[in-house]
Amino acid sequence: MKYLHTMIRVRDLDATLRFFCDGLGLRETRRMDNESGKYTLVFLAADETPDAEIELTHNWGSEEDYGSARNFGHLAFRVEDIYATCARLQSMGYLISRPPRDGHMAFVRSPDLISVELLQAGHLPPQEPWASMPNTGVW
Repeated sequence: MKYLHTMIRVRDLDATLRFFCDGLGLRETRRMDNESGKYTLVFLAADETPDAEIELTHNWGSEEDYGSARNFGHLAFRVEDIYATCARLQSMGYLISRPPRDGHMAFVRSPDLISVELLQAGHLPPQEPWASMPNTGVW
């Protein structure tokens, strides 16, 4: 058996690509537009794990409410510098729901409310302003 991908439905493809590509550093591996089905599939992967993909499904013109996405759980990524990653995402306007107070773990949500866990490769010493930041919202 081989793991292929995780699919998430997205309302705004450009906003979601900004989050995952510009914010987290994933890269687009392939894209398929289906005119008859009125949808676009975009596959993303991290450089270190090119075979473990996220499939973004954008249904054209859909007004469907995908809810809060809490039933999905979360995606998790190991990062080289959790503080730099969180600072970059925060500067892009994303709320860090669970700051990396411990230098090891943080949570942020995508534009489609998908919870994303960031895990530091190893541990960094606690650092301000993260060490004293409270949790915000849910993740």
